[in-house]
Amino acid sequence: MNAESETDRDAWKPPAGVAVVVIGYDDAAHVTDAVRSALAQGPSVREVVAVDDCSTDGSAGLLGRLAASEPRLRVIRRRANSGGCGTPRNTGLDAVTSPYVMFLDSDDVLPPGAVDALLEAAEGAHAEVAGGLCVRRELPSGREVPWQAHLYALHSVVPHPARRPRLVHDTLCVNKLYRTGFLRTHGIRFPEGRFPYEDVVFTARVLAAAPRIALVPDRVYVWHVRRSAGRLSISLDRSGVENWRARTEACRQAYEVLLGAGQKELARAVRAKFLDHDLRMYVRELGLRDAAYRRAWWELTRAHLAEYDADDWARNPAAPGRLIGRVVLASPEPCDLPRLRELAARPARLCPPYARAADGTPVWSDALPVSLEPLRGRPVRALPLAVDAELRPCARGTRLRLRLRLRLHELYGRVAQAGPESVEAEWLHRDVGGVVVRDAAVPLAPCPSGSEPAGTAGSEAVVLAQGPEPAGRAGSRAVALARGAEPAGAVALGPCARGAEPAGAAGTAGTAGTVRGGAWSAEVAVDLAALSALGAGTWDLRLRIRFRDGVSRDVSAHALRGAGLLRRSAVPSVRHGVVLVQPYATHSGALALRVAPGVRGVLSVARARLRRLLH
Repeated sequence: MNAESETDRDAWKPPAGVAVVVIGYDDAAHVTDAVRSALAQGPSVREVVAVDDCSTDGSAGLLGRLAASEPRLRVIRRRANSGGCGTPRNTGLDAVTSPYVMFLDSDDVLPPGAVDALLEAAEGAHAEVAGGLCVRRELPSGREVPWQAHLYALHSVVPHPARRPRLVHDTLCVNKLYRTGFLRTHGIRFPEGRFPYEDVVFTARVLAAAPRIALVPDRVYVWHVRRSAGRLSISLDRSGVENWRARTEACRQAYEVLLGAGQKELARAVRAKFLDHDLRMYVRELGLRDAAYRRAWWELTRAHLAEYDADDWARNPAAPGRLIGRVVLASPEPCDLPRLRELAARPARLCPPYARAADGTPVWSDALPVSLEPLRGRPVRALPLAVDAELRPCARGTRLRLRLRLRLHELYGRVAQAGPESVEAEWLHRDVGGVVVRDAAVPLAPCPSGSEPAGTAGSEAVVLAQGPEPAGRAGSRAVALARGAEPAGAVALGPCARGAEPAGAAGTAGTAGTVRGGAWSAEVAVDLAALSALGAGTWDLRLRIRFRDGVSRDVSAHALRGAGLLRRSAVPSVRHGVVLVQPYATHSGALALRVAPGVRGVLSVARARLRRLLH
């Protein structure tokens, strides 16, 4: 009888349970919402360990009162603030008793069903790690952007991380479930103290231990992004160069962890991710910083990139991040920041000038002859095509219109070779996902040669490479297009103000200097009524260029500056009375549009401007 009881007891296993470690510091406004979202996951959550990192705003008291009525909640209050996220997470990890553990930040939430989805995947695949989709929710707008969505498009099991090098791009620790014993057996912990981007190193340590990983398409984490908060999160506060120093150090340690574990391919992938993601993100913001920041950033970046070897640069050598990195390495001082910003955009844009070395090799510029030869072997659908755009509102009778003028640049003969035929413009609402206003595709026509005096072609391109464009110039260099009737989808074509060579002639010269290549132009009639139908909002412009063989390339457009451009206009409207239209250039230089219809829209713009003046 006793023997049978012992056998039965050995065969019985308790249901798997999950611990959720919630960390917070001075976040009384949100921490209880985070904890409740974990408790609301249901019986799969066996325990919630809330670690208060010595808050001074009453957070610990709120958690204590909640714990008094919730037996699954345990509150740990640290006696001294750690200065980062790693130490409190380690404190919580040491305290959990459940077979699985997750991490949650105090200003975020777990959506319903998140734990069950991850737990079912981990148990079903016998995986040490299970990951799911995280969405970044911009507040207060509520706009949601999936994080690394391609990794979580389908249910899948990765038997070894080396089979899916792209895993290094998802450095978050919060959208994953970990087997507690796996972490403890391998001694996997977060960096202690004030160590920004601690999850980058933690994730590398997890991948270095070669876990079996289950991936699910379910939403398992909501990352709240509060850019207007009084105190930005550590990862969002990029205003100081120390943030960049911390990021490069985290990426360096991640590389060393994986290389030390014999995961050479994953280590290479970490460096590729740094170039494609981290470097491009910060380059887009360099123009917002002062000269001292830019010099310090440049020096730090060159020191970090100097550690890369030939294999790191040889992989996908035409990728925008690698081209940017090679330019930074080649110049001891910050240079060509506006042009680098355009190349760092998504999609990337390589704006003029298009220079060549004496032997005809494409190079970055005459002053900085970094080879762009890899672009010649890149398919047209992946080329960093540059399209200039200007947007001018106009009203005709009761119909509201915007006139969008586009100019596609030649790129060392590759564009002419592919044969651009048409362009389709679409406007994506920035705050309401899935809302798109499309315009009919219109033909692209070659710009005639000899449309301006010798020596003036490409002058804007040189300005772009060296500094801001002088006011009043861009408008005079814009595409000169005939005006006529504008039925929906109509296009007017005419001579370009630049492009002193016939389309297709670019890329044939073998002499050094800037290539004054061909170009193609189009004008699209945009219906402003459709853009104003949702009320006040921001729209991002995307273009789809189609070539003669059916291949297409999605691009964004470089916003031209100059007299009459990027200026707010009031357009009469039968429906709204008036529509305020504000074209502007984003941080990456792309054209976007703010629309504010009616009196309410006008008042919202006035209030926003007043807030900026007062602060």
